[in-house]
Amino acid sequence: MIGIAEAFSSRYAQARQKFLQACADAGLAVRSHAHPLKGRDGEALAMDVALDGDADAERLLIVTSACHGVEGYCGSGVQVFALHDAEWREKARAQGVAVLYVHALNPHGFSHGRRVTNENVDLNRNFIDFSRPAPVNAAYAELHALLLPEVWPPDAGNQAAISAWIGQHGVTAYQAAVSGGQYQFEEGLFFGGKSPTWSNATLREVLRAEAQAARRLAWIDLHTGLGPSGVGERIFACSDDKPAYQRANAWWGTPAAPVTSIYDGSSTSAFLTGLMWTAIYEECPRAEYTGIALEYGTLPILEVTGALRADHWLHKHPEAPAELAASIRARMLEAFYTDSDAWRGQIISQARQAMFQAVDGLAGSAAG
Repeated sequence: MIGIAEAFSSRYAQARQKFLQACADAGLAVRSHAHPLKGRDGEALAMDVALDGDADAERLLIVTSACHGVEGYCGSGVQVFALHDAEWREKARAQGVAVLYVHALNPHGFSHGRRVTNENVDLNRNFIDFSRPAPVNAAYAELHALLLPEVWPPDAGNQAAISAWIGQHGVTAYQAAVSGGQYQFEEGLFFGGKSPTWSNATLREVLRAEAQAARRLAWIDLHTGLGPSGVGERIFACSDDKPAYQRANAWWGTPAAPVTSIYDGSSTSAFLTGLMWTAIYEECPRAEYTGIALEYGTLPILEVTGALRADHWLHKHPEAPAELAASIRARMLEAFYTDSDAWRGQIISQARQAMFQAVDGLAGSAAG
């Protein structure tokens, strides 16, 4: 066991080293899928994968970090802590559940402190059928020019126009318009891409290589940025399927805090397109799948959206003064990672509970 704070990192390179060392200490082999680009400090980037358990196990739990790069500061800490947690590892082994850790789904975003991939794509909007016409987000189109003004910080006129839109449509509609996913504005927010990204293709390769034996498969994808600070919302991450939702609630829900859903409006998340977990149905069609996104709160939603707007503005304006660039990067980190022992403690305790519950669910003791 290691201390909670020790499991977390201040840079991607440090997080990767801690993950690799934790795997080595646990006696686990790591398969590293090298990213074609380098990190912010010139370091190598990779999606690192380790399986704890039998490769032929019919029950498999997948735990993933950094789908949205900068959110990897949280997810990596959970994975590193879990690999040092003897009680957790014994629990999974005793129930016949193998655990697949995928560290840094989007290593480029993790290293550079951005939510998006090197293609400026939101990975969790990138899993659509690109052979068909992409969805159209008309509300985002109305807002795009306001979200990314020519100058930063936004002037009073821009702020007034955003406030007027929110005043007319509401904060919930604003969140849905901005975050739902859009495929028309390549430098815009929550851009789903024009084709599958490196991370999309690599994750599919991992699923084909590591998850084909599974007949019961669970997935906990670790996220930050929505909801009350430190609270881990369990968001249903499957198709709109009643039996799967019943399973998810039996495993992870309580009467006071049921698993939420984007399908019925109970989640803090808006309805989204191109979600990553849809790859499970395509790459592991024989498995009964049950999954959640474990979404931890940080700052209020408009502050998080403001940080994302600033980050995309900076990406468009690399000539920005160094002081402004540094403040934007710091704001991004604060929007997706709360640097306090209390917050980290909440993260670990809730993730650990969700992982224990997943193992019980896969083993059948909590099946609904």
